[in-house]
Amino acid sequence: MPGKRSIRRKVEVDKIKNNAIVKKIGFNRVILIGVLILMYLLFGALCVALGRASFFTMNRIYSALNYAYFLGFLALGVTFVIATGGIDFSVGPVMFCAALIAGYSLTKHGVPLVACILIAILVGTVFGVINGYLVAYLGMPSFITSMASMMLAKGVGSVFTKTQSVSWPQLADANGWYRNLVKITSGTTIIPTGLLIFAVAAVICGIILNKTKAGRYILCLGSNKEAVRLSGVDVRKWEALAYILCGLLAGCAAIFYVGAYTTVQPGLGDTFNNEAIASCVMGGTSMSGGIASIGGTFIGVLIISILQEGILAMGFQKDYQYVITGFIVLVAVWADIRSRARRN
Repeated sequence: MPGKRSIRRKVEVDKIKNNAIVKKIGFNRVILIGVLILMYLLFGALCVALGRASFFTMNRIYSALNYAYFLGFLALGVTFVIATGGIDFSVGPVMFCAALIAGYSLTKHGVPLVACILIAILVGTVFGVINGYLVAYLGMPSFITSMASMMLAKGVGSVFTKTQSVSWPQLADANGWYRNLVKITSGTTIIPTGLLIFAVAAVICGIILNKTKAGRYILCLGSNKEAVRLSGVDVRKWEALAYILCGLLAGCAAIFYVGAYTTVQPGLGDTFNNEAIASCVMGGTSMSGGIASIGGTFIGVLIISILQEGILAMGFQKDYQYVITGFIVLVAVWADIRSRARRN
């Protein structure tokens, strides 16, 4: 009997997987969307049970989206690195370093805002180039390289700003228009421009990863780097490119972080590394490399953002989010290992 029930369940799951809509979206993404909706409803119910303010408000959604924008750019970048079979633990501090250097240049040295935005992106890209060169051309382990870059980013940001916090201009200030990249407020109407930009960035990253030669080589590196090298491909160039893209996107994340929160403190950013990686792994990107899903990463970012907003809405400290995020990563990696074992 247990065997028959197991077969029946498998047949039912196969029917769902073969549904036209599910096949177009992707079975894993459908599950993630379901998890996202259930999590939102669950936090709403828990807030009512605990006597907290309603979770079903637009302010809560906008707050979660503010978190999703910068985390999304970090996660998109990390997706490229993990796809090669590598890892990058420096993206959070690199984001803060870029925001600190650009913000200090703006507020203390009067550098034009547009130039400062480009400086932030350039700082992130430089760290990406350094990581890519050390990993791809010098053969250093990505774990050690990114840990060193993490400390370097913290140190550079602190030294450049003389260990001072940096506050970017408010929306009403002369250079405050950059905050419109996150949202545009007109009376009582709020337009989440950051969501549109994040979605466009995800589409571009998806095209790069799945429709271009660079993306195919990046995925192949994660599957079998030696086989790719023996076929005559310059694996170092494409592996370095993954880290450069990661750094560039971390620089972009800096703009969206200050667009949402304005103030940046030196020496921080570590926790965002874990959340970015969790978003990728939860979305279906394999920690072993070779398999990556930009769409899955996009949904994973929204799940992490709703999670942190829900934890705060219930009146708990953010430490609870770290516990849940760690558990999610362990489960996702375990599922990935099981999936690879079945395929082999």
